[in-house]
Amino acid sequence: MESPNSRYTDSIVVGVLEDPPVLPWMTIANIRVSLRGASAREITRDALLEKVSQERELRNYTRRATAAAILIQESLETLQCDKDGICATSRRMGNLGESSFCADDKNMDFQQFIETFPFLYYISINSTSEYFYQGCKLYSALLQTSIGKHKLNWSYSNMNFCSLATGTPEERRIWAYEAQKLISICLFILSECDTHSGGQDTAVLSSMAMRLIVVLTDTKGWKSITVDNFQDAERVVKNLVRFMGSRKGGLYPCIRKYFSKLDAPCSSLKNSVVQPDERFLITASAITLALRPFQTANLDVAEPGPLNVQYAAEQYCVHILTIPWLAQRLPAVLLPAMKHKSILSPCLEALLILRKKILKEMAEMQPFQIPHCSNVLLQGSWALANVICLATESENDCMDQGQFTQGLNYMLYVHVVNILAENLLDWLENFGWIRKDSQEILENIETSANPIDLACSTDTTFGSTKMSYMDLFRPVCQQWHLMMLLTNMKNVPEIIRCNSLLPNNLEYARKLELLDIAYLYSYMLRIFSVLNPVVGPLPVLNMLAFTPGFLVNLWAALESYIFPGDVKFSEGNDYCKSKICTNKNDGACEKKQKQTSKDGGNKWVTMLQKITGKSQMDVDLVSGQARTSQVKEDTFDVWDVEPLRCGPQGISKDISCLLHLFCATYSHLLLVLDDIEFYEKQVPFTLEQQRRIASMLNTLVYNGSSNGSGGEQNRPLMDAAARCLHLLYERDCRHQFCPPGLWLSPARNNRPPIAEAARTHEVLSAKADDALTIPSMASVITTTHVFPFEERVQMFREFIKMDKFSRKMAGEVAGPGSRSIEVVIRRGHIVEDGFQQLNYLGSRLKSCIHVSFVSECGLPEAGLDYGGLFKEFLTDIAKAAFAPEYGLFSQTSTSDRLLIPNTAARFLENGTQMIEFLGKVVGKALYEGILLDYSFSHVFIQKLLGRYSFLDELSTLDLQLYRNLMYVKNYDGDVKELSLDFTVTEESLGKRHIIELKPGGKDAIVTNENKLQYVHAMADYKLNRQVLPLSNAFYRGLTDLISPSWLKLFNASEFNQGIRLLGDFDLYGLLSGGNHDIDITDLRNNTRYTGGYTEGSRTVKLFWEVIAGFEPKERCMLLKFVTSCSRAPLLGFRHLQPTFTIHKVACDVPLWATIGGQDVERLPSASTCYNTLKLPTYKRPSTLRAKLLYSINSNAGFELS
Repeated sequence: MESPNSRYTDSIVVGVLEDPPVLPWMTIANIRVSLRGASAREITRDALLEKVSQERELRNYTRRATAAAILIQESLETLQCDKDGICATSRRMGNLGESSFCADDKNMDFQQFIETFPFLYYISINSTSEYFYQGCKLYSALLQTSIGKHKLNWSYSNMNFCSLATGTPEERRIWAYEAQKLISICLFILSECDTHSGGQDTAVLSSMAMRLIVVLTDTKGWKSITVDNFQDAERVVKNLVRFMGSRKGGLYPCIRKYFSKLDAPCSSLKNSVVQPDERFLITASAITLALRPFQTANLDVAEPGPLNVQYAAEQYCVHILTIPWLAQRLPAVLLPAMKHKSILSPCLEALLILRKKILKEMAEMQPFQIPHCSNVLLQGSWALANVICLATESENDCMDQGQFTQGLNYMLYVHVVNILAENLLDWLENFGWIRKDSQEILENIETSANPIDLACSTDTTFGSTKMSYMDLFRPVCQQWHLMMLLTNMKNVPEIIRCNSLLPNNLEYARKLELLDIAYLYSYMLRIFSVLNPVVGPLPVLNMLAFTPGFLVNLWAALESYIFPGDVKFSEGNDYCKSKICTNKNDGACEKKQKQTSKDGGNKWVTMLQKITGKSQMDVDLVSGQARTSQVKEDTFDVWDVEPLRCGPQGISKDISCLLHLFCATYSHLLLVLDDIEFYEKQVPFTLEQQRRIASMLNTLVYNGSSNGSGGEQNRPLMDAAARCLHLLYERDCRHQFCPPGLWLSPARNNRPPIAEAARTHEVLSAKADDALTIPSMASVITTTHVFPFEERVQMFREFIKMDKFSRKMAGEVAGPGSRSIEVVIRRGHIVEDGFQQLNYLGSRLKSCIHVSFVSECGLPEAGLDYGGLFKEFLTDIAKAAFAPEYGLFSQTSTSDRLLIPNTAARFLENGTQMIEFLGKVVGKALYEGILLDYSFSHVFIQKLLGRYSFLDELSTLDLQLYRNLMYVKNYDGDVKELSLDFTVTEESLGKRHIIELKPGGKDAIVTNENKLQYVHAMADYKLNRQVLPLSNAFYRGLTDLISPSWLKLFNASEFNQGIRLLGDFDLYGLLSGGNHDIDITDLRNNTRYTGGYTEGSRTVKLFWEVIAGFEPKERCMLLKFVTSCSRAPLLGFRHLQPTFTIHKVACDVPLWATIGGQDVERLPSASTCYNTLKLPTYKRPSTLRAKLLYSINSNAGFELS
């Protein structure tokens, strides 16, 4: 064993053995010089003095060399003696240890106690475990502690090892040195302890070492303590604990290293070679030592200044709170000690005051090596999860069960969680985990009807237990967590808020506000979106959306800032005011908080009324249609919200947080809010408030997209706001509650030109990620509704024009001639022939197609196709294929009788392929500007636009089913009485099929607890799952010719109202035009006359008089006779291409025939290729009327001529 003096001796030896300096005179032979007289070799005086000096230096060197040699000899002798002493002491220690425990009662004399001192003098980390084990047993005996069954009685009760701590100053110094060294060695043994592979001996040694430190740092185990020396003992223990918790003592790093070798949960001992009691003893001792600095700080010591626990708390936060799955690694019986307020509060205060320093140390720490986990999280992320776990006590996963740790400081907890959460988000962004399309997670979740288990990409397996990092955040997803925070908010008025906490201003931080809670859950939504990719923030949103009063509180705070001086409060709401500091140029904004409403019944409406904070008396029920308020629709300024005109960059961080949380929560609630609740019962907001919300989001999203959102930090806000805005806009399109000017107001002065907007949309839609980074252009994609409907129609035309031009430049356009596609269609088999000849052309359908018809007699029909025959072909094939009798499409049960794919079509031969072909037919009609006179259902259009349908849209598909589901949803009694289960029965082709709405649906009975799930599962099946396969087939065919981004310019309601998209065609449900009548004045003003006709010609005047007297249906038939479509262009006949034309057909009638009352016998004819009516020169109105009606009902065109 190495002696403490050996290193010192070695250094001396090295110094002595170095070569002596070489002096110049040492190379000259010794020459005797006589000083009594002159000689032949006399020297000068200077030379003599130099020689004397050299001789003196030589004598000094010889003296030092002699002393060094003596020192070397003494050191070697001392080293040998030390080695002999070590061996002798080791033997005595072994003999003493064996003899000390051979009997129950044996006295030890003071000489034996003195002989134990060399134990600590010679012991080191490299010592053998057996030697140290004997020493630990002996020292524990000297401390008079029980070791198993054995106990030593000390002969001198006033003289033991611990009595040195209260002895003379020299004894105290010796005791402090030995105790500190003993603690350091014991902690090292703890850090090296491995309960899996270390063996039983290692565990026993570690257990002995931990027991020794526990007793050494607790005066309660010192039997030599008296009333006189109690204060001295407490003082030395306090100093010892201070050393242990310091960086030099290394307590927390050693405990961290030991914990890293524990399993989670702690009860898993399948792979452990250590007995549970030994393992528990080691872990419990480690926890006791970790908490000892906090407990010692509360001792009443008569020494100036209490123990500074800040450093220990800092080390505790850095090394202990960053241990992955800390609470799960420990036995449950140890957790209450770690959750005690005397432990948590100092740590939370340290994190709040020293956050920069602590976060920096956390970031610099070596990450844990977690088995079966490839993703390494930031150490601060584990601190966040552990703080949440230690601050909460949740017995199970129920929303209404759980509580915070007793005595927890809510303010400290919320602020620390916010600090750690913000740090985690910054790290995730820098690390690259936050993707630009993270918002799509929630959208994908909400479009799935199947239940999804909570999981995380950072899963790790411990034995048979699979745990997830995000499982540690489960308390945040429970309603009691939010409710208790809201309840414990202090109502302190006029608190000036800043954008960030002052690190040392704890007095300020003692006030918990709604904004602090908003920050917490805003951060949680973002964390769940990134680290929980399976279900995203859905668990948090489910809780937030249905917490009574929370959503209304958020809106009250936002409303006071966004609409200052014009805030209307609901009766009975009592808010506490506080101010929120905005940016330097922003004014103060009042924030209001509403007290939590009382518990209500179990009815769905009651729950929503609780969310609004209104009682049943406050709900104004309006039967029939929704009530509306008087709104100034003649001005745009009312709906252009001034505080948001600069987008997210013009508002403070606090307002951004409130907006993000409000938008995310409300958009989630809108998914399950039906029209009755929204329009009639007006929960959670009145229609006036809904308009304000819509105007706020509309202004924010448009200006944020136009002016630039400000980077990634504002992306969560922009994504949530855009999603909430689109949900409100779609609901307004279905059942209007906002004036049209509201949606157009933000862009009324700065919209880009149509051509520029179209080109921008086309370019950016291919790169959606880049769209939001280009100011003034991203709004073309994000908020297309701010463009007037006519401008969006022109944009659609511009898209097709650009596509045709690009195809022409690429040489893909097949014009008239050899490159045209020729098809021959039999009149009686128009659908089958069209399918066989056109279905497999793909994108070649964009080329010119010439149609030749074969009559039912088998004869080719006369005429050349310059576009009119193809228009007729598309019209006829649509008429035949969309007819319910054909079996591919059926009509909704509503009064509109709109078209939707027939679910039985998938059982027909080539049924799915036929529906895909019909999608190509519609796409070709859109591409070429051909009107198709059919209307699709709102639900089907939603699928073509890539959007999800929700419960309230079921009324447009099956009104009776919708009413039945509403009956179940609002059923007062026990739903079990209705005998429902999670299945639906379908009948197709004479067979009945039972479909399960969820796995095991046959055995799942509908109860009051799961009736909401049943209602939405049934609606999801009818609106999405049932029609989705056929809708996807139709969509594939449609997008062969029409880009999906072109279609997204419009919403489903605009499609169903009739959208005039190109030159001379309209769409009603992507197919037809406007009203079932035509505007005669508009048609007359946009009519061209050829062949000799003018507007003043007699026959022309008769023509307009006659059609003015037609029935609306007859006028539509006339329009179809000339243009092949019965619908008028929605934007007017000025967009009809070619222009509606009346061509003169001269007919010579004999004079005698005219005198006799005869008129022209020739029938009118039409050239649908050129939208031309060939009108003979009739003389009488009756003749013109009769001939026109005959022609338009003959289902023929130019053959009539």
